[in-house]
Amino acid sequence: MTTPPRRTAPFARFALTAASLAMLTACGKKSDAPVDNQAITQAVGPDNIAVATSDTLSSGPAISGTLAADREARLRAEVAGPVLQTFVDAGQQVSAGTVLARIDDSAVRDASISARSAVTQASVAAQQAEKELQRSRALAAAGAIAERDVEGAERANLGAQAALADAKARLSVAEKNLRNTQVRAPFAGIVAEKSVSPGDIVAPGAALFTVIDPRSLRVEASVPAVALGDVRIGAPVTFTVNGSDRELQGRITRIAPMVNPQTKQVAIQASVPNNAGVLVAGLFVEGRVAAQKRLGVLVPEQAVDQTGGVVPSVMRLKGGKVEKVDVQLGLRDEDAERVEIAAGLAAGDTVLLGAARGISVGVTVTVSAPADASAKNATAKAVAPTADSTPKAKN
Repeated sequence: MTTPPRRTAPFARFALTAASLAMLTACGKKSDAPVDNQAITQAVGPDNIAVATSDTLSSGPAISGTLAADREARLRAEVAGPVLQTFVDAGQQVSAGTVLARIDDSAVRDASISARSAVTQASVAAQQAEKELQRSRALAAAGAIAERDVEGAERANLGAQAALADAKARLSVAEKNLRNTQVRAPFAGIVAEKSVSPGDIVAPGAALFTVIDPRSLRVEASVPAVALGDVRIGAPVTFTVNGSDRELQGRITRIAPMVNPQTKQVAIQASVPNNAGVLVAGLFVEGRVAAQKRLGVLVPEQAVDQTGGVVPSVMRLKGGKVEKVDVQLGLRDEDAERVEIAAGLAAGDTVLLGAARGISVGVTVTVSAPADASAKNATAKAVAPTADSTPKAKN
């Protein structure tokens, strides 16, 4: 006997469909429920946080250039002849007037002797002409000679005096050339370059020595023309030399009156004391003109969100949780990549950096331990202010 198939009642099929729809609706409502950020914990590395510090901020145009001696003398030969002796080497200290080299003076000495003899002869002739003029005037006054004879005596006297002056000038040149056979240091300093050796034949203008005074150097640099308003005579300059982290100080002494048409830069010079002698000329330097300098709360530039033209803001950790804080910016230190927070933060506040700024407000943040011990200590110091930002409950 065959049993006919059972048909599902229409009411049962409707109930099953309604139950399925209810389950789907419940699932949809569950996925649309808001996420509770309070229950989320996210770890960040020590490189993703920074502590706002109270420090001195300097703002001004950056400079780069070279160190040069403020006093420098390039000594050249003033007479021709072979070099007989040199008495110093490069790097040797000298006093003002120290003889550095001696050039053969035999020809110059002979010229000096000849010029001195010419002066003696011209002096005798001038004295004789003066006496003749006085005698002629006396005779003319007595009516013994004509007036034209007096005029002739006057012309002879003038010629004799001119010859004497010419002889003296030639003697002065000869004596100067004789002195110039001894090359002397014009001031106390150090021999920076030596370009001659004994036996060399030199001509007038040939390079011999370079002497510098290392106690005072100058920075020869340039600044962009658009930053010229921040540069003035006497403004302080801070810089470091190539290969050293030591910060040095100087002051602007000269500003070029024109802009370089190719580079659009303005040349400046700044004096740098060097009494200790730690600096040498020729070093490359980088620094900035300290146009403004004041104490403020500073954070790294990458901690500040300035996108979209909105009010600048930072993501601060307070009580271990992230909060967004609108801030007001002040000066900017381009070299150190730091910015002053004029309002909104206090020294000791911990802020998120870079990609960590994308963490949502209210999320609990923990700082992962760094790999080395030194970084761990630095991280502990950085996070310490956050722990104190939330007051403890009293018992």
